[in-house]
Amino acid sequence: MTTATNQKAKEAYFTASQGQLIWARFKKQKAAMIAACVLLALILSGMFAPFLSPYDPTVAGRDKDYLNGAPQIPKFCDENGCSMRPFLYTVTRERSLATNFRWVEKINKDERRYMQFFVKGDDYKLFGFIPGNIHLFGMDEGYVHLFGTDSAGKDIFSRTLHAIWTSLQVGTMGVVISFVLALVIGGISGYYGGWLDSVIQMVTDAIRTVPAIPLFMAIAAFIPPEWSAETRFFFISMILGLIGWPTLARRVRTHLLTERNQEYVLAARLCGASPSHIIRRHLLPSFTSYIIVDLVISFPYMVLSETALSFIGLGLKDPVNSLGVMLQNVTKADVLLNYQWYFIPVIFFIALVMAFVFVGDGLRDAADPYSETRK
Repeated sequence: MTTATNQKAKEAYFTASQGQLIWARFKKQKAAMIAACVLLALILSGMFAPFLSPYDPTVAGRDKDYLNGAPQIPKFCDENGCSMRPFLYTVTRERSLATNFRWVEKINKDERRYMQFFVKGDDYKLFGFIPGNIHLFGMDEGYVHLFGTDSAGKDIFSRTLHAIWTSLQVGTMGVVISFVLALVIGGISGYYGGWLDSVIQMVTDAIRTVPAIPLFMAIAAFIPPEWSAETRFFFISMILGLIGWPTLARRVRTHLLTERNQEYVLAARLCGASPSHIIRRHLLPSFTSYIIVDLVISFPYMVLSETALSFIGLGLKDPVNSLGVMLQNVTKADVLLNYQWYFIPVIFFIALVMAFVFVGDGLRDAADPYSETRK
């Protein structure tokens, strides 16, 4: 029985596709699998942010009576007994002379506000086109702010989920643009070679030597102030893509230079196939797995670029919710001393970037058939 099982396992290994082999090697890496689960949870939370978040992340959903409010953690039990439903106490806030007119909270433990699930709330459009107004949770009276509120009374939990999705969208658009440019430019350079390859490589080297931050500062100086948030969103995504293609283009070129003289390419030429057909149907598919790995690895750099630009004021701005826009608030001295819950989005930003890095490293090792023999 054991011999038959081992024989089937060997047959499955030798008949498996490249994707199946990569997945089998990827599953053996615990860190990469944990990072993949975290990344999947963050992506889903961003995709379904309008449903998961209790309130509109813009000024329209703000709580004007709870500005710079601390996080509210629902409870099940207190000295008055336990409840099957999570609840919060009724809180009143007033300015106090003893604290230099800062907000002072008074908690009334005799008045409970109970949390409800699948409640009607602010209208939204899931994925941008599915209308709805049902939210995962809410309160029977008043608001609940799991991560607190900012200076405008906007719910930080709702803003964080929407910010994750915005940053992922910017990263995705930037990666797609750079991916298409890299395949076209790297494919032409590697397939034809000669003087055309030399010219393309000079252009590639010139783009790689352009410093990113001064470039964005120059571009920001020419952005009209009347541009809408959506226009700035697409503009930043396009710029990130236009300067992010040289690395992948170099790898595509290197692979095509080594593969263009293989027998299957010569056979395709003799059959009358055009250069574009050979590149598209024969050369590029021969290292698809490596292209996918490069795409995953480039995601965190795109997210980091968007966050850095928005953080220094050159990228997205309010009312757009992105991780970079939210990180702008943590640099204020008042926040560092009194409103530490502003740092909660920083935790999600670190988790998102690290998850991409670990998944990318795991895929890179899984795509390399010699990675296990080197260890």
